[in-house]
Amino acid sequence: MGIPGKPRVAVFTLGGTIAMRPASGEGVEPALSASDLLAAVPGLDDAGVELRLQDVANKPGASLSFGDLFGLADTISAALGDGFAGAVVIQGTDTIEETAYVLDLLVASDAPVVVTGAMRNPSLAGPDGPANILTAIRVAASGCARGLGCVVVMNDQIHAARWVAKAHTASPAAFISPGFGPLGYIAEGQVHIPVRLRERSPLISPVPRRNVRVGLVTIALGDDDVLIDALAEHADGLVVAAFGAGHVPAGIVTSLARLAARMPVVLASRTGAGPVHHRTYGFPGSETDLLARGLISAGWLAPLKARLLLHLLIATGADRTQIGQTFAAASGATPQAQLTGL
Repeated sequence: MGIPGKPRVAVFTLGGTIAMRPASGEGVEPALSASDLLAAVPGLDDAGVELRLQDVANKPGASLSFGDLFGLADTISAALGDGFAGAVVIQGTDTIEETAYVLDLLVASDAPVVVTGAMRNPSLAGPDGPANILTAIRVAASGCARGLGCVVVMNDQIHAARWVAKAHTASPAAFISPGFGPLGYIAEGQVHIPVRLRERSPLISPVPRRNVRVGLVTIALGDDDVLIDALAEHADGLVVAAFGAGHVPAGIVTSLARLAARMPVVLASRTGAGPVHHRTYGFPGSETDLLARGLISAGWLAPLKARLLLHLLIATGADRTQIGQTFAAASGATPQAQLTGL
């Protein structure tokens, strides 16, 4: 039973910079528990929230696996099904943008799921972890954050899991949403969300259990098909992070078309913002050429997000038609259709 009048928020910790202490040698390593992290947050007692803490893992963000995230999604869904107002995930920032999108696709509840972390570990001057935890809890407990799916809260900003990206190696302002901007912010302890997603990401159900491998290839000047073919021999699907609006060297078109005939191959842009086009360019290796040869457009999804969506779809046994339809639903909208100001 909860405390009357106080929303309940479930807090799950996975490790990362926010939970690190100096190691016996050089650098820092994960060591702090959920209780340790929450004890270091000023003002938490005045937030008007009842918390339940759970240590799920204590790993660097780079060492998290799909298995970790599938189990976490199940645990979060169970907590929200038991009446918790929201959930907070605290982890390493290296993979926050990926964890958030996986949870966005797997957790069906309208209750807020918030992922946060820290760019400065607790041994440094001005660690940002305590402030990020407090604001994440405020967002998770806020009714105005319902229906958004999973969000990332860092540096007093609220980002949609679908768009958020880590864009700096060290700055506390490392997280941005290229081409879209944040959905909202936290000021004076209040949650403000002036921009809302019109539709949530498509939900992937049931939680995938099949082991699959999806490759991600970034196209660069002078590339040929040797590395692509070598990678594809060990993959169930492929995401191509192409030049510009979805372009590759003419010399690899035949190879990509051959691969698209036997596995799902998704065409994304490596630029960081903007969609894959459909009919602007018509030269060999253009987006028009590649889509006509069977590649699937990632739309507005960045290559990392496209890889996650493709991984989950293949793992659940989706066929090519279902994969194409889901990508269209996940990323086919223009910014004007996808976002609406309140």
